Amino acid sequence: MPEVEVNKGESVDRALKRLKNKLEAEGIMDEMRRLRAFETPFQRYRRKQRTAAKKSRMRFRANLQVFKRSNTTKEEEVSPEETTAAVKETVESAATE
Repeated sequence: MPEVEVNKGESVDRALKRLKNKLEAEGIMDEMRRLRAFETPFQRYRRKQRTAAKKSRMRFRANLQVFKRSNTTKEEEVSPEETTAAVKETVESAATE
């Protein structure tokens, strides 16, 4: 359970606002709202679908950022044909020596 200490000279309203923010961040307020009234199975299904979709979007965005970061830091990639041509040249030059 989150705790909030009222600092000296701080108003009670400000301390209540900090408590509310902490409760909201931990999801306690959402849990209270959800348990306040009966939730039908369809409502439960819809809620779980929304949270799963949100998590999926967040995962996709995180992966996309990693992909963008890794592509911008790498040098120009060499195609496989260029790589095999370079290997053949080194093998031929080594064989002639």
